[in-house]
Amino acid sequence: MYLHLGNNVSVNSDYIVGIFDMDNTTVSRQGRRFLPLAEKKGYVINASDALPKSYIVTEENGEVRVYISSISTQTLFKRTRISGRIDEIM
Repeated sequence: MYLHLGNNVSVNSDYIVGIFDMDNTTVSRQGRRFLPLAEKKGYVINASDALPKSYIVTEENGEVRVYISSISTQTLFKRTRISGRIDEIM
């Protein structure tokens, strides 16, 4: 199943490692450091023209990608069948 993240960007839900709320995760020191580091390494793909609300971490064949989305985590959870698995991770 594919999850639509906005701006015509979709990802295979089998490769999702986690879906994270932008406001909540950028409060901690590790959260604030994660996104700039991911961008520096070239992992970030912007799937948003609007204010970002979430980011989605995927890994496929050892390749990490971080998608920035204007869609809330709640909406993304509703769109996918793997929300129960992600809830356990978070």
